[in-house]
Amino acid sequence: MKLSLNIQPLHTWIDVKNEPLLISGPCSAETEEQLLNTARLLANTGKVSILRAGIWKPRTRPGEFEGIGSIGLEWLKKAKEETGLPIATEVATASHVEECLKAGVDVLWVGARSTVNPFTVQEIADALKGVDIPVMVKNPVNPDLSLWIGALERINNAGITKIAAIHRGFTSFEKTSYRNVPMWELAIQLKTICPELPIINDPSHICGNRELIPYVAQKALDLDMQGLMIESHINPLVAWTDAKQQLTPEALSKIISELNLRVAASKNEDFMDALADLRNRIDKIDDQLIQKLGERMALVEKIGNFKKENNVTILQVKRWEEIIQKSLAFGGAFNLDANFTKKFLELVHGESIRKQTEIMNEAKIPNKS
Repeated sequence: MKLSLNIQPLHTWIDVKNEPLLISGPCSAETEEQLLNTARLLANTGKVSILRAGIWKPRTRPGEFEGIGSIGLEWLKKAKEETGLPIATEVATASHVEECLKAGVDVLWVGARSTVNPFTVQEIADALKGVDIPVMVKNPVNPDLSLWIGALERINNAGITKIAAIHRGFTSFEKTSYRNVPMWELAIQLKTICPELPIINDPSHICGNRELIPYVAQKALDLDMQGLMIESHINPLVAWTDAKQQLTPEALSKIISELNLRVAASKNEDFMDALADLRNRIDKIDDQLIQKLGERMALVEKIGNFKKENNVTILQVKRWEEIIQKSLAFGGAFNLDANFTKKFLELVHGESIRKQTEIMNEAKIPNKS
């Protein structure tokens, strides 16, 4: 599958002051003083390319701070005039889009709670028709690549060619160190099917706490993402929203300075030759893996037929537990991560169950004679 979008390269629609592209500012515009003072400090770092601030905040429960509202746009305008930084904010309705366009907001983004609803995204897209403005689309709260792609397509179909995706992680019922589990594989899938699409990583919402931000930011750049959106507040301890994940401008500047920027490709011929050799060896092993999986599934089908003939259930719990324990121990001897080994085995086992279920429930072909 390939995703065909009409996209302008990132460098044509925003002036990147330094690499990586950095979008920063408070989670919420709270007061004029808070926003302007934060903006001044961020501009003084020389590392920020776009100033962001939430004006309307979609909160999980009523009664929480839901954004300062339209007056915050005036504060953003003042910050832009004083610092020279382009300004960005989230839009969730057509009226938000209209207000932002009137206020001269430079970049818009569609939030995760909006991306999940095609009706909402289409309303925003309709309001953007005939407008030339960069729009970034966050991944939906749930891990659904099709929803993310659909939102990007709707915005692009409205005539927006300055478009990017924002990877901010996904909600999970499992307790992890992250506020939103990164699920890097989904961002990688999106990049694979649409290589020209810029992807901006949002470490703030992935981490939910400032301590993990350097690690996530570095990993995002190592995966060739084109920029970072990191929340910054002049005094995070008293922030009205998401206090734990915001950084002071000084702390943000330090993190960005310490990031290791790597290139997507090297011009060193010796390196490229060695890399090609290693990749060829990996390709051969991958071919062998696929062949062995095919051979395994052929045996699974024989077992399925044998169980059907003898009226035996598909799932054999004791046998499955034995496979897990043996394979985890064996994988550990080869330095394979236990979680990876278990997930791999679960995928293979799931396919084995599916094949045997098909065999068990296969309709008998009537005798044509």
